[in-house]
Amino acid sequence: QVQLVESGGGLVQPGGSLRLSCEASGSTLEDYAIGWFRQGPGKEREGVGCISRRGGPTNYIHSVKGRFTISRDNVKNTVYLQMNSLKPEDTAVYYCAAVFRYACMLVEGAYQDWGQGTQVTVSS
Repeated sequence: QVQLVESGGGLVQPGGSLRLSCEASGSTLEDYAIGWFRQGPGKEREGVGCISRRGGPTNYIHSVKGRFTISRDNVKNTVYLQMNSLKPEDTAVYYCAAVFRYACMLVEGAYQDWGQGTQVTVSS
């Protein structure tokens, strides 16, 4: 089991950037596939992007491709979600999740461990 804590959310204007962090304790995050999910107001939670174990491939939903990037810092035991060119429709609570497997998936039920979420609000 791995404990996850997200941070880095906040209020940003359209077109701005934020970097979310997902810091792990209890296990080596490099051994886990990590997913980023979000739940906007009145919406169901959706997968945004994910990164596979140990430098494996990433995957993103179409609406964030080219704007969002997931990366790892294995020294800090942290995964990042860099979000650029933010839009009001990106407003949501963002969660990171972990599963002890190689390939990542944008499927909520595939993940075992979840963080508490961090709020991202994109508004002028």
